[in-house]
Amino acid sequence: MPLITLINPSSRALVPLVLSLTAGMLLAGCAESVSAPSDPARAITVRTAPVASAESVAEPLRFAGIVQARQRATLTFQVSGTLRERPVELGEQVEPEQVLARLYNPGLEPARDSAEARLRELQTQLDQARRESDRSRKLFERGVVSKQTLEQLESRRDSLEAGLATARAALAEARHMVDESTLKAPFAGRVEALLVEADEFVNAGQPVVRISSPEGREVEVRVPAYLLDQVQLGQSLPIWSVQERRQTPVTGAIIEIAQPSAVRGELHAVLVSLPDGTLEAGVPVEVGIAPPSESMTTVPLLSVIRSATGTSVFRVVEDGDRPTAERVNVFVERIAGEQAIIGEGELKPGDQVVYAGMTRVTQGDAVEILP
Repeated sequence: MPLITLINPSSRALVPLVLSLTAGMLLAGCAESVSAPSDPARAITVRTAPVASAESVAEPLRFAGIVQARQRATLTFQVSGTLRERPVELGEQVEPEQVLARLYNPGLEPARDSAEARLRELQTQLDQARRESDRSRKLFERGVVSKQTLEQLESRRDSLEAGLATARAALAEARHMVDESTLKAPFAGRVEALLVEADEFVNAGQPVVRISSPEGREVEVRVPAYLLDQVQLGQSLPIWSVQERRQTPVTGAIIEIAQPSAVRGELHAVLVSLPDGTLEAGVPVEVGIAPPSESMTTVPLLSVIRSATGTSVFRVVEDGDRPTAERVNVFVERIAGEQAIIGEGELKPGDQVVYAGMTRVTQGDAVEILP
């Protein structure tokens, strides 16, 4: 009331200002009472969890490949000619040394016959030169024939012996070329492909028949160089069939690994064998190879606090006789389930971080850890 009596009608405009100042003083008193620090002797109850360290286990990378027979061959003629005969059919089972195809080349057999005749001719001449050399030596010992004549006869004999050896080699080559006009199975298997029809001209080295053995299956995949450190001979790898979409993979074993090269970006072959009776040749598959593992530090996702300055957690440290809360900035790389994977920093495995009750905690507060 004394305040109201001091205000005359001419100064009524000051009334709102006085009332506003009074209200502001009251609000300031309330704000000060709200932000008043808690009793330092009283600890804040929290729950904590340890910082963990583990090896990351990533899903295996899948590489495509085609199942193929472990023993297979694409057969060719070593000579050219016309395909005269092909006594096998597609899918037929063949035995070792079974004839698969025959080639006709008009120059092969005459060349063989000529080599045989040349060999017989040189053999006859050599036999005669040997007899003459033997007679001349006897006459030379009796003084009838000069030494020069003897040396000429022996030189001719030696020359014919060398020529005979060359003729034998030529005959062997001619016979081999004739044999090459007949294509035989190198092992027991099944005819997978017939690549040339009868009466077609075939060049030397041109694929004619492809066969494969029914025993043993394998798949070749090509992987980048950094994965070569993740594989070794005998290692088991999962193999999924693309056609069957089977959930349970077949387990194969690595039998060959290509050597790393200096070519940047080049893919390297890894050969994996399959168990017998699992997948047939020609089936598209995917082979799984695990990427390199890495160490990671994790904290409970509930312990991470997000603010304008970033993310942080409260770590419990021993401060004298009672534990206190210390705020530590962390960098969250990714989230895995209920765990946050953080980067390397001040936290280390075994540290206790607050995951419940941290909304009432500030830097340096005493805490009481609930079981």
